[in-house]
Amino acid sequence: MTPVAVVGPTASGKSALGLVLAHELGGEVVNVDSMQLYRGMDIGTAKLSVEEREGIPHHQLDVWDVTETASVARYQADAVADVEDIMSRGKIPILVGGSMLYVQSLLDDWQFPPTDPAVRARWERRLADVGIDALHAELAAVDPAAAAVIEDKDPRRTVRALEVIELTGRPFQASQPPKDAPPRWGTRILGLRTQPEWLNPRIELRTRQMFERGLVEEVDHLVAEHGLVADSTAGRAIGYAQVLAARAGELSWEDAVERTITGTRRYVRRQRSWFNRDPRIVWLVAAADPASRALELLRP
Repeated sequence: MTPVAVVGPTASGKSALGLVLAHELGGEVVNVDSMQLYRGMDIGTAKLSVEEREGIPHHQLDVWDVTETASVARYQADAVADVEDIMSRGKIPILVGGSMLYVQSLLDDWQFPPTDPAVRARWERRLADVGIDALHAELAAVDPAAAAVIEDKDPRRTVRALEVIELTGRPFQASQPPKDAPPRWGTRILGLRTQPEWLNPRIELRTRQMFERGLVEEVDHLVAEHGLVADSTAGRAIGYAQVLAARAGELSWEDAVERTITGTRRYVRRQRSWFNRDPRIVWLVAAADPASRALELLRP
């Protein structure tokens, strides 16, 4: 019952491949996309609808309210329990997603570094004094690898990285397990390899379709009924942040679309850089029938 992980950049076809593998191997899907953990964030995260899941059980979807702060440690505990429950029932866990730290928390025995409220408060004051752009630049100066992964508009994770660096005296990345260690449960890790000339048009098409299919209305509902605000983990998600900015009059609607496209492309570059450093991944060409190749590799 060895798990299979499907990783890679946004819009590369991970969800579709995960469904094929679940059907063919007798599996259940465990989500590893941090924004799909949020209830009601459906269109902007390309979350599969219940019908699109084709009867395959999906775990770690719709488990957090949009007002909750994301927690990799909480996700790790819950998702590990799901994986082990699936295996105990004789099914194969299919781990699907591209959120880098969440993938690593699930596939590796990552013991999270300490925290100190006084140190964190000092960095939060620094954030208030200089702003997120300057603080992220400070992180880049002391730990370029961490800055390359952490979104440059993500104040919480920027503060956390600087806190860990101060407390441990080591780079934030050094607190993470090495990528050449055997993955938890012996998981087979498959990655979808893409080229910009193939992926970029998919990103643009998917983004425009999200807006056409009701992303703005989805955000309106989350704001009115569930308390979504810009200064939250959910409110900083790509697409949602741009819609919230347009609602506030800070962007035109066309700018919101364009910035969602460019923000997604920037995120894809970080995903490529992160996953390319993991020697355990077996790469499949996303544009060339990856399902057939994956099944060749996985079947005895």
